[in-house]
Amino acid sequence: MSTLIESDEHKALRKAVSSFARSHAHASASASASASASASDAASDSERRGLWQEAAKLGYIGVNLPEEYGGGGGGIAELSLILEELGAAGAPLLMMIVSPAICGTVIARFGTEAQKREWLPALADGSRLMAFGITEPDAGSNSHRITTTARRDTASGDWLLTGRKVFVSGVDIADATLIVGRTEDARTGSLKPCLFIVPRDAEGFSRRRIDMELDSVEKQFELVLDEVRLPAEALVGDEDAGLLQLFAGLNPERIMTAAFAIGMGRHALSKAIEYARDRTVWKSPIGAHQAIAHPLAQAHIDLELARLMMQKAAQLYDAGDDVGAGEAANMAKYAAGEACVKAVDQSVHTLGGNGLTREFGLARLITASRVARIAPVSREMILNYVSHQTLGLPKSY
Repeated sequence: MSTLIESDEHKALRKAVSSFARSHAHASASASASASASASDAASDSERRGLWQEAAKLGYIGVNLPEEYGGGGGGIAELSLILEELGAAGAPLLMMIVSPAICGTVIARFGTEAQKREWLPALADGSRLMAFGITEPDAGSNSHRITTTARRDTASGDWLLTGRKVFVSGVDIADATLIVGRTEDARTGSLKPCLFIVPRDAEGFSRRRIDMELDSVEKQFELVLDEVRLPAEALVGDEDAGLLQLFAGLNPERIMTAAFAIGMGRHALSKAIEYARDRTVWKSPIGAHQAIAHPLAQAHIDLELARLMMQKAAQLYDAGDDVGAGEAANMAKYAAGEACVKAVDQSVHTLGGNGLTREFGLARLITASRVARIAPVSREMILNYVSHQTLGLPKSY
């Protein structure tokens, strides 16, 4: 099936998810409008947990996971479609990027049979969540500078992890965190990346909430690993696979971030379009004026183009083309991030002063839309990637 034409199955899935998400988005909006600030946070958190559980019951959360482990047997194409529609309805689930897309994919592809049996059914039915920790305070975009290290206890065979992570989403609600560490290669002495499942209650594993301006139910955390002892079976996959396993999770992360951004942009745009149709200042609705209509049309075009690249990336990944998917996933994330920021900005501008009120719920997206430009990789690093990987230009770093 061409990425240009959505299948009947995908169209039906999109319609079903949209209907489901809009019913929850309306309930959440009503609860937030009638609650105080502190009570609103609790209500939003409860609503989001309920949405997650109901989405899981319908098979949406684990749609990309293998059927033999309780998943839907689909791929990132289906999972990104679902996240996009949730976002378009104003009910995005950020942890879908992390738990089923990154962690679920890595475990499904590289985990031991015991790891698959323990985690995949629970991730699919929503009863358990997993966070993902890769970013460090001093490493930034340079994953080669990751200092979280894992060493073997020769006496017991256990692993000992030490290091720090920052901007880890949802650690407080996750049952475990998939941590990217580095181990020493016995042959070369150089460090190589490895992935470990760290239970939330592991001794020496602590977290501190980062105070964010970002208005999101999912909180951000700094993690400290102080000689965290893990059994040998906490290692995911082959100790020598390294980057292959890491990028098996990072490509879906980029695709899902694109879906998150496209959904957010569509949500903002829908509010602006409705307002532009109804708002009359002189003799006709403001949407009749090209100064209002054309920027909204441009924003819609940009979002549609970004979706096409996202669909291409998802199809390549699901087909097993990791190299092709890597290029397309980076491009999709870049295009979606830019389109989202522009759509939100134009939507707020269309509403004027009303765009900054709580009633319309657009102002909070000004900050949220920047996330897709910044995380999980900045647009500048994507341009670096395309420059030297696609265009063959020399590296600048």
